[in-house]
Order: sequence, then C-alpha cells, then structure tokens
Amino acid sequence: MTIRCIAFDLDDTLWECHPVIERAEHRFYEWLELYYPKISQKYSEADLITHRMAFMHSHPDNRHDLTYLRKAWMMQLADEVGYDLKQDKSFIANGFEVFWLARNDVTFFEGTLDLLDQLSSRYSLGVISNGNADVHHIGVGHLFDFVLSSEAAGVAKPHPSIFEQALGLSNTEKHETVYVGDDPKRDILGAHGAGIHAIWFNPSLKPWPGGQTPTAVIQHLNQLEDKIAHL
Repeated sequence: MTIRCIAFDLDDTLWECHPVIERAEHRFYEWLELYYPKISQKYSEADLITHRMAFMHSHPDNRHDLTYLRKAWMMQLADEVGYDLKQDKSFIANGFEVFWLARNDVTFFEGTLDLLDQLSSRYSLGVISNGNADVHHIGVGHLFDFVLSSEAAGVAKPHPSIFEQALGLSNTEKHETVYVGDDPKRDILGAHGAGIHAIWFNPSLKPWPGGQTPTAVIQHLNQLEDKIAHL
C-alpha cells in the first residue's frame, strides 16, 4: 500500500495545548484588567473561563467556529457589564488579537519540526484542525500542502465532511491518506468514519476507550514513518 498524504491534528499532536490556552487566557485577562476593568472586577480569571465555556456550550450549532464563538462571547460580556460597543469599536478586535497571538505562541514537541521537514520531502502534508491556531502565523505553513480548519469546513471533527473536504484539497484517495491525531473520537473515529487510515498519537499510552481501533498507535511522532511503512 502506498501512502502519499499525511494529515495532522495540531493541538496535543504537534504541541501541548493546555499550557498554550492557559497562557492565552491569562494574557487576555491581564488586558481586561488594564483596559476594561469592569469585567475583571466582576469576574476572576477562573470565573471568566467558566463563563466563556458555558457560553460556548450553549451554542452547539457554532462549535466548529471557535473564533466566532469567542467574539460573540466577548460581545455579550461587554453588554453585560455596560460597555457600549457602538462607542468602543475596538474591544472585540483588540481583545481577540491579544488572545489569538498568545494562542499561536506554541512550543512543538521535541523533534517535531525536524520530522515535519523530513516528511515534507517525501509526502504531501496537511492539517485538519478544530482549533484556530494558524500554522502560517506560527511559521511552519510552508511545510504543509493544505490546511483545513473546522471554521473553513463548516463542520468540526469527527464529522466525516471535514475529512472528505481535506481529501479534495490533498488530491489523494482515501487509501493513500493517513490522519494522525491524539483524540480517539474526533481524530481516530472521525477519520475512520470517512474511510481514512487513522494513527493514534498516544504518548501516555492510555487504554483505547472503544470503537473501531486505530490503524496504528504511536507514542512518539518519530515512530510515524515506520508505522506507515507497515500499513
């Protein structure tokens, strides 16, 4: 079997996500304290995160578009504490930028950049992500032949449509494509649901939670090409 395309998840596959988001939320809160203190006076940093998550969970039809959801939440937040966005048109744009710049300040897992560089000379590489990280802003966009976010796709993983749209961008067939991700449901079952090989990135060797098993399991990304060779 010849694999021509490897597509990757981003968060918790190429870098650890939690510290990135935690830092981004903190920088956003510091910005609020400085420029919009009514919000920080009403909510602690932890309470504000809980408030945002509740808002996002209450809008399931938009879960594929995290940028829209964050901006809509900020709009509600400003209205809640009495900031007039008709008078202050910069709140949404500036506040989102503070968060987004920090959200894209990532640290790749050890050896990942070298591996991607090596793989890019032998395979077509792609990204399929539910998040709003931007590989071009991060500086690695040149390593990927296509990038598909859930925002652009109009659906989020594990919906098969996002994987099918990615296949169209990759110009490869299902049997020629491998998807690599850390999330059993969104990544592995999602890819399988679209008929694509799915390799589970599982650095802590968690037990498989159930459902169609991964095509292969890797604990480190440097094991990837060997697994692909044995498909």
